[in-house]
Amino acid sequence: MTDYNFTHPVEVRYGDLDPQGHLNNAKYLTYFEQARIFYFEKLGLFTRDMSFLDIGVILADVHLTFKAPVLFGMEIEVGVRTTRLGNKSFTVEQAVIDNATGKLMCTGELVLVTYDYHTGQTIPIPSEWREKTSVFEALLNGEN
Repeated sequence: MTDYNFTHPVEVRYGDLDPQGHLNNAKYLTYFEQARIFYFEKLGLFTRDMSFLDIGVILADVHLTFKAPVLFGMEIEVGVRTTRLGNKSFTVEQAVIDNATGKLMCTGELVLVTYDYHTGQTIPIPSEWREKTSVFEALLNGEN
């Protein structure tokens, strides 16, 4: 997963499988969300004692491309990277990789919006977030 500065291991649980024996399509979004939270934590955008109500992140758009089935017992990692920082939204690319083979199992492109739950309004991406993300991802001028 050399294209990602951040990856997170995810355990494929038996309860995440569908009747055909592979990872249920809806679970990819759960795995992506889990990895994104750890990514945000790594960047210092969130800590475990912070409230998501002041500055939240809402999933506005998502596109997944399934390349190969993920099966029970596979050791996988989810890669996360920010590819675009707009005014109130940013784009994240994610991927599921089979650790044993390096095979790409699924890719996703997500648009997230920064949101203030107290006011019920979208808000600009905080400058601190923009700076930390730009440095971590080596984005030029805060945008790729």
